Amino acid sequence: MSQGDQQNGDASAPGAGVVVPPQKTWKAGTLTYTAGALVVLFCWLLFGDFAWSMRERSVGPIAHWYLNHLKIPNFYFALLLGTFPSLMGVIISPVISVKSDRHRGRWGRRIPFLLVTTPIATFGMIGIAFTPMLSHWARTRFFPEQSEMIVSVVCFGLFWTAFEFATIAAHPVFNGLVNDVVPRPLLGRFYGLFRAVSLIDGVIFNYWIMGKVPDHFLLILCTIGVFYGCSFILVCLKIKEGSYPPLPPPAMAKKKTVATPGDGGGVERPGAALRFFYEAKRYCRECFMNPYYLLVFLFLKVAMMSFGPINTFAIPYARSLGVSMDTYGKCLSLSFTISLCLAWFLGWAADFFHPLRMALGSLLCYVGVTVFGALYATTPGAFVTAYVAHCIISGCYYTSAASLAQRLFPHTRFAQFSSAAGICTAAANMTLGPLVGLLIDQTGGVFRYTFIVASGITGTALVTGFFVHRKFMKLGGPKSYVAPE
Repeated sequence: MSQGDQQNGDASAPGAGVVVPPQKTWKAGTLTYTAGALVVLFCWLLFGDFAWSMRERSVGPIAHWYLNHLKIPNFYFALLLGTFPSLMGVIISPVISVKSDRHRGRWGRRIPFLLVTTPIATFGMIGIAFTPMLSHWARTRFFPEQSEMIVSVVCFGLFWTAFEFATIAAHPVFNGLVNDVVPRPLLGRFYGLFRAVSLIDGVIFNYWIMGKVPDHFLLILCTIGVFYGCSFILVCLKIKEGSYPPLPPPAMAKKKTVATPGDGGGVERPGAALRFFYEAKRYCRECFMNPYYLLVFLFLKVAMMSFGPINTFAIPYARSLGVSMDTYGKCLSLSFTISLCLAWFLGWAADFFHPLRMALGSLLCYVGVTVFGALYATTPGAFVTAYVAHCIISGCYYTSAASLAQRLFPHTRFAQFSSAAGICTAAANMTLGPLVGLLIDQTGGVFRYTFIVASGITGTALVTGFFVHRKFMKLGGPKSYVAPE
């Protein structure tokens, strides 16, 4: 048979001439996903988020309960749980974020940092679990003249420091990982799923576990710590990062001569102090010299501050009105269940309308919640109503604004700009919690001031957000926005 006859025979074969449409793919940097690969990626990331959120949803409330159980003053309560982590964030977050953005290795630029911080967080959680036993042993053996509360707080503080260090260091890196591997058009819906998983964690913990914390403190914290450590390391080993563009040149205007033994002279090598100075200078110039980003940082800071007063003092507030921990946990479970039903819709709406607009709408609704709480949250029933509404509306903000930083900051330096926003937020949190705690102490335990303070802060956030939106529209709006470099 001739070559031409063979070609004609092939053309007449069944199915010949049928054009198979190309398979739909999604891109994130150098990574390309088919639908099946995208499902696998989402499953691993969501499993990692389940472990991450179980840690987030449990350790904070358990720590709040333990310190309240020790009956420490509200000022020191806020200082330890609010100001101290914020101060650590100002120091740690920028360094880790820039190191992560600039790291190039066989495991990528995010995974190595997560593999280091995860065991440290696990150690901190297990240490907090053993704090009652260790503090009792230390007081009996070494400090019999000290009060039980002081020894317990010091012991708690040591493990809390390790836990917060790992949490603060990992947070911008994990967000950076999501930003690097998830296709940008799907970020809103992906964070909607993230939020749904987080809320499921919240329902599980608060409905079935929170009420048992007073009797099973050690078992609960150890179980959560081991689960988080094993699960998150597994996720890190299963997710693959793509390749990244070359690094920019080092930010140094001059070099320092350092003598190298055995070469008979000096080798031009930058000193560590000089290198750190110029990198810090570049960090500040890139992040804090653009008025637009300063406005964005201010908005994100004030918006997050809006929920701080009530979140920080919710458990002492509830206990002051006679609300049991079991009732408190079930109220949280109810609010999380409602938020869970809204999560996918809010994620879709953030992709459709833009997360900035959704965030502003959520803050507008939150003003109404804070005004209601400020006026009426003086009885158990009114507090429960106001608190559930607070959780639902603040949850709407968290879900709607989850992808806001990814949509506003430069993609290649996302972790760096995210850490800069975190510095601004931390600087405010260092003072807000203790000041509200001092206000409550000075007024004889009037926790209703948490709603009053939150109302004023939310109003400020709305005004700031309006100016951010106006500048955002000038930069192209939802359709054509390009982050200023």
